[in-house]
Amino acid sequence: MSPETLSILMFIALLVSVALGHPLAFTLGGLAITFGLLGWGPGSIHMLANRTYGLMTNYVLVAIPLFILMAQLLDKTGIAEELFEAMYVVLGKLKGGLAIATIVVATVFAATTGIVGASVVAMGLLAGPSMLKRGYNKSLAAGVITAGGTLGILIPPSIMLVVYAGIIGESVGKLFLGAIAPGLLLSALYVTYVTILCKLKPHYGPSIPKEEQTHTLTQKITMVTKSMVPPLALIFAVLGTIGFGIATPTEAAGMGCVGALILALLRKKINLKSLYDAAMATLRITCMVMILFVGANAFTSVFMGLGGGELFTNFILGISENKWIVLLIMNLILVILGMFVDWLGILLLCVPIFTPIAVDKFGFDIIWLSVLFSANLQSSFLSPPFGYSLFYLNGLNLPGMTTGVIYRGVVPFIFLQLLGTLLCVIFPEIITWLPKTLIK
Repeated sequence: MSPETLSILMFIALLVSVALGHPLAFTLGGLAITFGLLGWGPGSIHMLANRTYGLMTNYVLVAIPLFILMAQLLDKTGIAEELFEAMYVVLGKLKGGLAIATIVVATVFAATTGIVGASVVAMGLLAGPSMLKRGYNKSLAAGVITAGGTLGILIPPSIMLVVYAGIIGESVGKLFLGAIAPGLLLSALYVTYVTILCKLKPHYGPSIPKEEQTHTLTQKITMVTKSMVPPLALIFAVLGTIGFGIATPTEAAGMGCVGALILALLRKKINLKSLYDAAMATLRITCMVMILFVGANAFTSVFMGLGGGELFTNFILGISENKWIVLLIMNLILVILGMFVDWLGILLLCVPIFTPIAVDKFGFDIIWLSVLFSANLQSSFLSPPFGYSLFYLNGLNLPGMTTGVIYRGVVPFIFLQLLGTLLCVIFPEIITWLPKTLIK
């Protein structure tokens, strides 16, 4: 059997296994071993072992458990609760004010956690009951919580960007800087949409009663300042040191862990049990990420070695040699895969194939392309039927938040995510300006 035929069968086997619901990490690793043996014999095992050892010595990937631990520690500090209370007071009197406050808090929380699950659950528990109590449209509330929480996968420090940098061998710092503006752009699009919707349909987002609007201007400023300064200081400590070349991403992640621990200690929100829980959660998430990383790395090594990459390139170029049409096809593939496969699987499978075509063949800027794909992959968290954010919110069992309500709520925000991605294509400086300005 020819190598090209084996690569086609390998890809088909992957699709069938995913459709049957088999664990992706073990599916990828198992297919790599099976087709490696069929293609090259026992010698393929040594090749896969060498590739795995290469992952073990990748210094950039050390940042993954550090950023995860930072997120877990921050989850114990109560920063999100305090910030939401401040935004609730400041914006509550506006139509849709609580929804806007949810987006603002989710944006700040995204920049301190980088983990979607933590963001969606935190915002669901904080903002969900408040919006439902005030009579907010349930679908709007569901969309705001899930879309706002999903910003955590794009706004730095993002685990997705750390993994992406490890795959393409590029600077994590450049990807972090490139993703800041797109993340803030999406947040602004969400706020704009909520503002316009609640202006047209005031009953979707009623303001809080006047009897609750008792805080003075000084009190409001104090609340916002007190709740904003700690997370912003931590964000600057992590991203600022990377952007100005003071520390590597791994070193900055270590500083972030220390900063998060200090905040937790100052707020008296940490003890041995919570520290143990944070460490165990970090261990579980890191193991999941790295096992999937090993399996996907083995799969792509065998798939590319059998000529699958060349076959896929020829297939794409056979449709069109116009670089913008090829880019559109790649993004459509990411959107479709996002309905069925989690972001990490998509990243590890598609990036090694897409990047050489887009960068080497068509000359796209690799930082711009990487952030663009990452922005696109946000939709995988919201896309039915398997969007993770939908399950996170549904699992909270908020009153009236049925699966149908949540699905209807995320649709406008999926289109806003795609609009944000399109704007980054039309105006590439949204992504490229900051990395080019700060990193020479």
